[in-house]
Amino acid sequence: MPPLAAIERFFERLFERPSARLFRTHVQPVQIQRRIERAMETGRRPTVDRMLVPNRFVVHLNPDDLTAFDKMADGLASGLADEALSFARAHHYSLTDRPRVDLVADPTVPHADIRVDARITGPASDQATSTPASETPAGHAPADPSATAVFMLPHPTTPRAVLVVTDPDGRTREVEVGSAGVTIGRAHDNDVIAHDGRVSRHHGRIVGRRGTLIYLDVGSTNGSKVNGETVVEVVLGVGDRLQVGDTTLVLEVAEAPG
Repeated sequence: MPPLAAIERFFERLFERPSARLFRTHVQPVQIQRRIERAMETGRRPTVDRMLVPNRFVVHLNPDDLTAFDKMADGLASGLADEALSFARAHHYSLTDRPRVDLVADPTVPHADIRVDARITGPASDQATSTPASETPAGHAPADPSATAVFMLPHPTTPRAVLVVTDPDGRTREVEVGSAGVTIGRAHDNDVIAHDGRVSRHHGRIVGRRGTLIYLDVGSTNGSKVNGETVVEVVLGVGDRLQVGDTTLVLEVAEAPG
């Protein structure tokens, strides 16, 4: 591990884990994403004309932290893989195959901690878009596994959902979560306009990502909570209660059009 990465990891363990234990917070998706990015940086391997980075990540979480994601773990893993691909492209790194992320329960990992095992693996026959080996013309050498490849990414649809909004005065209303997501705040350019002085003008937004719905706090003054836990970014599930100021928003499945 490079010296700077080792120092960063030391301070990370020094400050993050004790505070997480003290406040009993759950691991957030953005924390896992940052650890994957660090593992990618740490595992860089220079070649003749490019920088090769890991594409296979196994994320070890405490069983309680993994359970907190409930049935959204598969969608979260796919979303993290997409983010890893975007990170590699943004830094002009090369991959042997599309990134893959697996989340595993590991009782040896302390609560609120994350351990990422990263490695470079060859292209998978069912994912790469290059010509299958059986169709490779005779006399042609196999492709260089360190070469940059282009992959076709699937685009799963975002689930149809509605937000049941309860204002501070007790009145309720429903807002459909469209394919473009929704924005939440006091300003009139939001999709969900909050009649609540404790809500920021632009408080947060819900977006679709790899077939899941993600809530993002966009820097609000008073913060956001989901099911009583303070969050910055979190995968939402049916029945989750989002609290912004004194306004409550409950995610429910939208009825199929007749």
